Amino acid sequence: MQKREIARLNLLNQKQRYSDHLINQRVFIFRLVALMLLSIVILSGLLVAGWFAGEMTIDGFFAQIYIWQMNPPMWLEAPMVNNKYLLSLTLALLITMFVVMKLSPQPRVWSQRLVVGILIILTLRYLLWRSLSTLNLADPLNGAISLGLFALEIVMISSSLIELFLMLNIKERHREADEKSIAVSNGDFMPSVDIFIPTYNEPEFIVRRTIIGCQAIEYSQKNIYLLDDNRRTEIRELAAELGCQYISRANNQHAKAGNLNNALTQTNSELIAVFDADFVPTKNFLTRTVGFFQDETIAIVQTPQSFYNVDPIARNLGLENILTPDEEIFHRHIQSMRDGAESAICAGTSFVVRRTALEKTGGFVTESLSEDYFTGVNLAAYGYRIIYLNELLSAGLAAENIAAYATQRLRWAQGTLQGLFIQSNPLIVPGFSLTQRLAHLGGFLSWFATISRISFLLMPLAYSFLNVTPIRAKLPELIYFWLPVYLVNLTVFSWLNKYSRSAFLSDIYFLVLCFPVAWTVINSLLRPFSTGFKVTPKGISSDRYTFNWKLASPLILLFIATAISLWQTICMCIFKQYMATEVPAMAEQTVGMGVGWVWSIYNLLMISSAILVFLDAPKTDKFEWFDLRRVVELKIGKESFWGVTTMMSEIGAEIALTQQLPINLFVSQPLTIKIAEENLHLNTEIVSTGFANEFPIIRVYFESISLNQHRRLVEMLFCRPGQWKRQNAPGELSSLFLLLRILLRPRFIFDRKIDVSPVVVAKV
Repeated sequence: MQKREIARLNLLNQKQRYSDHLINQRVFIFRLVALMLLSIVILSGLLVAGWFAGEMTIDGFFAQIYIWQMNPPMWLEAPMVNNKYLLSLTLALLITMFVVMKLSPQPRVWSQRLVVGILIILTLRYLLWRSLSTLNLADPLNGAISLGLFALEIVMISSSLIELFLMLNIKERHREADEKSIAVSNGDFMPSVDIFIPTYNEPEFIVRRTIIGCQAIEYSQKNIYLLDDNRRTEIRELAAELGCQYISRANNQHAKAGNLNNALTQTNSELIAVFDADFVPTKNFLTRTVGFFQDETIAIVQTPQSFYNVDPIARNLGLENILTPDEEIFHRHIQSMRDGAESAICAGTSFVVRRTALEKTGGFVTESLSEDYFTGVNLAAYGYRIIYLNELLSAGLAAENIAAYATQRLRWAQGTLQGLFIQSNPLIVPGFSLTQRLAHLGGFLSWFATISRISFLLMPLAYSFLNVTPIRAKLPELIYFWLPVYLVNLTVFSWLNKYSRSAFLSDIYFLVLCFPVAWTVINSLLRPFSTGFKVTPKGISSDRYTFNWKLASPLILLFIATAISLWQTICMCIFKQYMATEVPAMAEQTVGMGVGWVWSIYNLLMISSAILVFLDAPKTDKFEWFDLRRVVELKIGKESFWGVTTMMSEIGAEIALTQQLPINLFVSQPLTIKIAEENLHLNTEIVSTGFANEFPIIRVYFESISLNQHRRLVEMLFCRPGQWKRQNAPGELSSLFLLLRILLRPRFIFDRKIDVSPVVVAKV
């Protein structure tokens, strides 16, 4: 006993020394990164201050650059031809894109590399034009704004180029999963699996369906653990009722990562599957994923996140069955792209991890709010592989209002950027290839690009309020250099990201949280560890429209400023065009002004659409209803009737009948329905009747559901293999019409009657 106690104390001392080492290293990295950023800001500030102060050397330096900008190389000048001939390049490229997409409706290796190659060339061509011909350095004010805009644009272009480079090699592992799963199905490879369900404050009914879903997984060597980080009596009782094991701890140190690490020390299976408390797996989840672990180098198999409810942006705009979820572009496109570069991201839920790899690398990373991302980075740094299986094998609950949506996204932003200041920083951690570092750099830059895109929103204001022209560009130059890259990008945007999002609708999703995200990015650079883990609220319901003024205020102010700016810019442009006929020297001042008012009109359209998102539509039912067809038999007394379900949930069903029910049968008669395919009998109560397409419709609520009946309902609604389907985003023209529609017919005016049981987007 004494030797064991000494060994335990030695282990604790080792852990404490390691923890102190991590803290010291984090402080050093933080100071180093902060010093580098501060140096860049100070040097840039001194340079601009010297320019405004008229310091001769600095003034002369920028004057010389301005002369070069005014006299660019001939190959960076638009040909002196009629404007319609300048369109020939754009038209040729568009025809090429349409032909490629016609021959290859889904991106294939040859078609994707051809399109990506053209985009890279066009982007580099545009970048040369912007850097050597369009900067306005006529005076310090114009120059500072023009250079600032260009610098922020470089950040965005760099992120785009990295993404295009990674698209040259995209991984899809469906066939590999088919091959690997054979050994699992045959019982030749059946490692033990511990299923972890971490929970903090999720409602009991949400946790219940997740546990039932995990228990329904068709895999014999599994153990299910409910990890309660809030020590709730009702959750302990739920675990006992459903027959899964319960683990809690005395404190909430390190939030979700600490909760997982605590369970890691109390379990011993070879593999660990993790599901957030609102994610329900399909029955074949482990069959499709476990087989990959026959390869000893694989540490994590990550699967996509899909959702069984509508995200708040689609819901608030009234586009539930049209818009794809916000995360769709990441899980459908970006993860496969990163997998090709051996840099797939662990996304925190619906993944399987090898226990020995976790133990070797110190468990789940606790230094960042994004414990999932940097746990994967840590494992990859040790030589393990994180792979991505792009199959919908689970579904969870998306944020249910715009405030919860903001909480989740801002946590992701802060957690990711904390990676710049921790040991698991993928840009400097040993063991990564250049391609892997580029992939992770692209991830960091995507958050910084938010600031860049805000500058594009603010820049039209500079045209009117400051009377500056940040971009010097005449119409022929825009047609020749900017139009090809813009229209080609617009044309192939949806095709390249597998129709997960359209370009115009992406702008709406960006605008909704652009200012809070930008502030979080800046704050994360100054005080990266100032905010703790905030759990996304779940199980929210509301019976009225509510407007989130706190989140909407920046966009409302920007809309007002942009509208005033547009009016002033148009008036100024008309005045200067008139004066140019009298004083030819005034013509130079009109260069680029047309860009300003076109820019403002586009911004107004997008901002006004985004503001509507902040009006949360009512949702009175906490349970999701699914578009599910099942033949049912209704028994009222001794009478039998037949029908087909049009919608179902855990608490009820809507049924289209083949014949009208006699009114007298409703009176004091017990009603039982039998779902034929499932041979499931349920006692029900009729709550409403009506007609749809000439068929009588009744809605029933289930009464006194037993645990066994609830299990079968959950398995039918959530756990059937292959049930979750992806939908394609609307095309660009359709997206524009949708934006106009929601502006002309906003939901809160024309759709006041909200169905208490909205149909989920992913039809099952």
